[in-house]
Amino acid sequence: MSVLLQRGQTELALVTLTKARTGLQKILEGVVLSLMASLALVVVVGVVFRKSGASLVWYDEVASILLAWLTYYGAALAALHRAHIGVPTLVDKLSGNLRMFVVLVAEVLVLAFLGTLTWTGIQVLSVLGGTTLISLPWVPAAVAQSVIPIGAMLFIGAQLLSLPDAMKHPILGSAEASPNAGSPTGEPPQ
Repeated sequence: MSVLLQRGQTELALVTLTKARTGLQKILEGVVLSLMASLALVVVVGVVFRKSGASLVWYDEVASILLAWLTYYGAALAALHRAHIGVPTLVDKLSGNLRMFVVLVAEVLVLAFLGTLTWTGIQVLSVLGGTTLISLPWVPAAVAQSVIPIGAMLFIGAQLLSLPDAMKHPILGSAEASPNAGSPTGEPPQ
């Protein structure tokens, strides 16, 4: 009886984890797509105005901020897919407890860095106080810089939500990722 109960709780936890991961993925995809579209629009408008001889005062600052936001939120989305910088070749060659140990050590280091980044980002927001953007004085600088702690917290969430898969499944090596990778010509074996 207790084995069935424990099995049910495990399945419920996996379903909940999957739903949370899917929800975060949809939110991040929407944010990233919106930021990409906004950045593209701002760049096109900025170029048109500059070519017409009437440069926009706010263009450079806003484009820079949008690019930073795109970078942070895109990194969180990449983390959810485990597509950020790592050492997959090394991890692929490991197995068993050693593989689990390396994955956990890497995870702790990444989470420690992101925790520090979150804390530092919050400190930056408190230092900014009442400052505003240079070209748009009605926009608080804290709005632009809020991406640092928010992006880091989203990255932490993405790392934690994708950790069970990283622990369970080995990262595909180049030979496993492509069925034709082992062939010298790149064509499928006959």
